[in-house]
Formats: sequence, structure tokens, C-alpha cells
Amino acid sequence: MYFCICMNYTIQQLQYLIALHQHGSFSKAAEHCHVTQPTLSIQIKKLESDLGIELLDRSKHPVRFTELGMSVLAKAREAVGELRELNELITSSHDELSGELRVGIIPTLAPYLVPHFLGAFLEAYPSIHLRITEFKTEEIIERLKSERLDVGVLATPLHEPGVSEQPLFYEQLLCYMSPGLARAHGNTVDISDILDERLWVLSEGNCFRNQTFNLCSLRQTDFAQQNFNYESGSLEALMRLVELEGGSTIIPELALASMSEAKLDHVKFIGQTRPVREVSTVTRKKGPKTKLIEALRGQILEALPKEIRNNDATRKVEIYMN
Repeated sequence: MYFCICMNYTIQQLQYLIALHQHGSFSKAAEHCHVTQPTLSIQIKKLESDLGIELLDRSKHPVRFTELGMSVLAKAREAVGELRELNELITSSHDELSGELRVGIIPTLAPYLVPHFLGAFLEAYPSIHLRITEFKTEEIIERLKSERLDVGVLATPLHEPGVSEQPLFYEQLLCYMSPGLARAHGNTVDISDILDERLWVLSEGNCFRNQTFNLCSLRQTDFAQQNFNYESGSLEALMRLVELEGGSTIIPELALASMSEAKLDHVKFIGQTRPVREVSTVTRKKGPKTKLIEALRGQILEALPKEIRNNDATRKVEIYMN
């Protein structure tokens, strides 16, 4: 005797289920899916009816997934992912690359990197809808895992399960000093020279902050005990403070391209090792849109200054605090 279970659910219903988990409410999920809230709610109830199980615990506020619902959610993500890969395979068989590519870039990289490659990318791939948004590292990882981003461009290594890292380039970490300090030093400063004066750093949540502390062998607690601290989310703001209030801050090499000659006089190499940060593209393991991501990587690498492409990978500074 043979039994056959007829599955009547649709990919759209699975997408609604995934959106509900991502956004945490029916209203936000419906808005994301461009449908009314009743439509989304009815379709998820129909999915439960077709499967003969409860996916959601509606007695909780906000609504929660049941244990079995979480298992179905995982399989739904696999199924939708497989469909996306199929669509990508079909699309990639055409001569011209097309489709949407959602990119997240960290704030200490985006304003310096995007102007290098954006124009050339849009000209080379007019049929790719490129969506670039600035996010901090943790949010990029969360959005990758929840399939709200296709690729992140950020500092690595992350040591993060569930994602794949592919290094792009290595850029030097440099010291930006006040006019008086800059005149007192040659082209190179030691870490001790930096710590002898006020050090301006980015606010918590920025990986560049941690790299600064690791570079200077400075603990967060030591920094917090200083008699005055000002933390900003903008490297440009920190450089302005250095100019007006003295001290120094750490900047990435790509920032040099937009600097005036006067500002370049404030920039110093750090020690003899000339430390670098590793910048990579980060994706979900077995994620879709590999050809679009490779096109993005190619345009970024082609647009980089030769000096950055030739930097030594062995001098990289870790992100996470030691």
C-alpha cells in the first residue's frame, strides 16, 4: 500500500512565513511583501491548514513560532534559496548579467570605497539593480543570515559561523595627527607617540574602533578611565577634532584619496610594520547571485589604487578585542 501526501502550499506562502520571522509582526511583514496584512495572515493560516500543523503561537504578543514552526521555517528558507539559485542559473545563461544585488558596506569603508567603483560598475552592468546601504558589521551579518542582504563588504576576519569570507584587499591603517604633532614627527610615528597624546576613536559598535585598540594594545577599560572621552561614528568628525583640539586618530588608507594637500601633511605611517586591515566580501554559505557578486568584486579590484592592491596581507590587525 502506498500513501501520497499532496502539498498544496506555494513558494509565496513560504516567503510570507520567512518575512514574518524576519520582521516580527504581520504588519511589517505585509509591508515588506507589498501585500495587505489580512492577505498575509490568511495565506499563513492556509499554509498551516494545508500542512495540518500550527506554525505560530498566536497567544503570545508579539506572535512567536512554535518549535515545529521553526523547523518548517528552516526548510522554507532552503526551498526559497534553491528557487533563487535556479533563477540565477537561468539568468546567468544569458549574455548580460541582470537582477538585483543588495550590498551592505561598513561606514568606515563606504564613503571612501564606493566613489572608486560605482560609476564604472553602473556603466559595465546597466541591467544590474545595485542597492548599497551602510550598516555596522553586526547588522550586515544579521541581514545576510536573514537573507535581507546578498553580500557585505567589511573588515575581516570575522570568525562568524554560517558565512563565507573572501578577501578583496588590504589597506594600511594610518595616523592622522594635529598640525603641531605632525610637524614634530617625520613620515612615521610609533604607537608610543600616538598614546602620549589624546587619541580620538569611533563609538562602540564600529569594528574600526576595536582595530584601533588592538593596534595600540589599548584596553577598553584603560581608554574609559581617561579624564575626557569623545566618541563619534564619523571618521571625518574625528579628523576635524584632531585639527582643532589636538591629539590623533587612526584612519584607513582609502581616506587619502579625498584629502587636500594640507590634510595629507597630517598623515603618518605607523611604525615599521605599517599595519593593514583586511577587507572582504562576505556572503551566506551557498548563497545565490555568485556571478553578480563576482562582477562587483571585479569592479572594486579594478578601481583600487595600485598601492592598496600591493599591500602585504601578513600585517593585518584583528577586529575582535584580544
